[in-house]
Amino acid sequence: MQQGGRSETEVTWEDQQNINKFGRLNNRFHELEDEIKIAKETNDNLEDASNELILTDEEVIRFQIGEVFAHVPKDEVENRIEQIKEVTSQKLAKLEEEKESILAQMAELKKILYAKFNDSINLEED
Repeated sequence: MQQGGRSETEVTWEDQQNINKFGRLNNRFHELEDEIKIAKETNDNLEDASNELILTDEEVIRFQIGEVFAHVPKDEVENRIEQIKEVTSQKLAKLEEEKESILAQMAELKKILYAKFNDSINLEED
């Protein structure tokens, strides 16, 4: 059966599940991109704070803990910043790893869906 020059392919339950999975992966991919951006900005801010600490002559630094600023010795602030940077870097690595996994799954689903539906389906973003 032809309709407007395109052949009509029946969409099975399995095909619909693959399309839905692709949509969920695509949504998660965009969420991850936002989370990665935030994590990179946090890392940059922590690096800037660390550099500013190197330049300061003060021994007691105002350090924000929650919504409060406390006077904390410079050495302790440096240690806390390094710990926070390490945690953030690990989180960033995990996010990047998950993003790569999702991209691989999406590529596999694209191959399956394009093989069956050809030009009848558009999985590319505009």
